[in-house]
Amino acid sequence: MSEFAGFPIAGPDFYEDLEADNSKTFWTANKHIYEDAVKRPMTALSSDLEPDFGPVKIFRPYRDVRFSKDKSPYKTHQGAVAHTAPGVGWYVQIGAPGLFVAGGLYAASPEQLSRLRATLDDDVRGAEFEKILDKLVQAGYVLGGSKLKTRPKGYPLDHPRIDLLRHKSLVVSREFGTPGWLRTPRAATEVRTSWETLRPIVGWLGAVVGN
Repeated sequence: MSEFAGFPIAGPDFYEDLEADNSKTFWTANKHIYEDAVKRPMTALSSDLEPDFGPVKIFRPYRDVRFSKDKSPYKTHQGAVAHTAPGVGWYVQIGAPGLFVAGGLYAASPEQLSRLRATLDDDVRGAEFEKILDKLVQAGYVLGGSKLKTRPKGYPLDHPRIDLLRHKSLVVSREFGTPGWLRTPRAATEVRTSWETLRPIVGWLGAVVGN
């Protein structure tokens, strides 16, 4: 039986306050809210998702500030990911704006990026990807990810899929905000349904970039 009962509204509220005061003092005084309203429900949700999507990794709440100008010690959201291949998988996040889900290629090695672009360059496989993507966009998902400002080397500017070829990562996402059902077990159903909807693009990308 699932232990997931929803994300209490105290979770998004906690992150709204953390954005205003990202300090150890605030974190220490309010860590019990993080544990009860964020970490515990995210852990339960992850357990619910694992039978259908594989192991789910919950990210640490602490930022790696070693090479960052921003020394804020804590992340202003809690995320979890289920990988199907290196850099590819499903993602769920809770933060001040509410619930966020995504899927796709988050980080690619040079070899993976080369394979992705070669596949998108192919008329048959490239059109196959566009068909999957168009269906998701029509369902309310948004394509994002880092991309080059110009064309990648070796591809013409008038390539029919030049915008896709510019991508260094390809992520399709949806923002749910904080609907009433976020605080109920229905939230797990909504995340699971979204991840299933994203399965075609996650599967396609995983098959292309592989290991």
